[in-house]
Amino acid sequence: MTHPPNVRTAPQPAAAPAPVRPPAGPAPHGGGAWAEGKRRLRAAATTEPGRLQIIGAVLAGLVVLFGAVTAFEVADRAAAADDVVSRSQPLSADAASIYRSLADADTAASSGFLAGAEEPRDVHERYEKDIALASRLLVKAATNTDSSSESGRQIADLNEQLPRYTGLIETARANNRLGRPLGGAYLRFANELMTKHLLPAAQKLYDAETARLEQDDEDARFWPVASLGAGVAALAVLVWAQRRTYRRTNRVFNQGLLAATAASTVMLLWLAVGHTVARAQLNDAQAHGQQSLKVLGDARINSLKARANENLTLVARGAVLTDDGRSDKYETEYDAGMARLGEQLGRAQRLADDAEGRGPVADAVRGVSEWQTRHKDVAATDQAGDYDGAVRKVIGGKGSTDESFDRVDEALEKALAHEQREFTEAAKDGRGALTGLPVGAALLAVIGAVAAILGINRRLSEYR
Repeated sequence: MTHPPNVRTAPQPAAAPAPVRPPAGPAPHGGGAWAEGKRRLRAAATTEPGRLQIIGAVLAGLVVLFGAVTAFEVADRAAAADDVVSRSQPLSADAASIYRSLADADTAASSGFLAGAEEPRDVHERYEKDIALASRLLVKAATNTDSSSESGRQIADLNEQLPRYTGLIETARANNRLGRPLGGAYLRFANELMTKHLLPAAQKLYDAETARLEQDDEDARFWPVASLGAGVAALAVLVWAQRRTYRRTNRVFNQGLLAATAASTVMLLWLAVGHTVARAQLNDAQAHGQQSLKVLGDARINSLKARANENLTLVARGAVLTDDGRSDKYETEYDAGMARLGEQLGRAQRLADDAEGRGPVADAVRGVSEWQTRHKDVAATDQAGDYDGAVRKVIGGKGSTDESFDRVDEALEKALAHEQREFTEAAKDGRGALTGLPVGAALLAVIGAVAAILGINRRLSEYR
């Protein structure tokens, strides 16, 4: 009988137990992606490499924020300064010219009427030139102004009333050529329209444009507080990071952090110095340019009004009295206008900051004194019953009040031209001080952020 060989069979290994899966449910610590991010940040902050990475990100972010805020704020200031130079001030000057042209046209019209049936050619041409200039400037102002604004409403009013005024003047001239006394009445109606409607509307237009100029000037001069604050914060953190590096490694300099600090310092100094210079120049333009322009413009307007009232005193021949019925209306207004003119010339002399500005004002002061002396002679001649003699002393050329008025007007025009140049130069210098700063700030911010990251990476490499 054959038996199978006695071979010991190796024991089979026991089957491994199936893994027990935890029950489905929320993560042990909960919170989702945001909580996981915070856990990783806390974990990174417990190691020096992790802390360095966080510091590098904060430094780069602060430098970039500094550059972005600086570029935005300075671009806004530069745009406001450009508006002062190229938009607001020219519009304000045009509004003042509209007022002066209308007042001068009224003066020329009354002078021509006094001359008799044959109006002098130069006087007529002066009137036509004033009306044409006012019309042209109104068109220019309308193209640069919102029709729904205060300026737009005044421009529309002026465009509506100006044809009515010129129509009354033409009617007065026609009656005057025919020797009809009715011409004087039409001239007074035209003057009333000018003084009660056209000139007040022109004054409101000037006030609105001047307010816009002052707002643009204030916006351009306003300190960039956010930029300066961001710059100080970025520099403070950069200095802290370098001090921390020195205390942990005994290395005096980290080239990357040092470069980032240098870039941020240059940006902060450029911002502070550039805006200080721009602000100083704009302050100078406002104090010695715009204020002088306003005072001189008002003085010229009062001289024109005084001249028109002087002419109308003879045209009306005492027919128009003040509200209390005691005095001649035009003579009273002449006296008041000359008093205001004297005050404004005194202020203009105080505001003038150089000989070129003071000289024309001094000429105007002497012209006003001469004018007042000659006007007293005119009044005495008229009261003596010599009407024709009084007219000759008003419009007769050499030795007349017309000659004195022309002297005052020419001196004021020269002073205005000088102050306009002063304002434009100072405002352009203020705008120029901000040129390139927005682009420069953005470039320096990029350089500073990259340098900060490279400096931190240099430290991180020591742990690898």
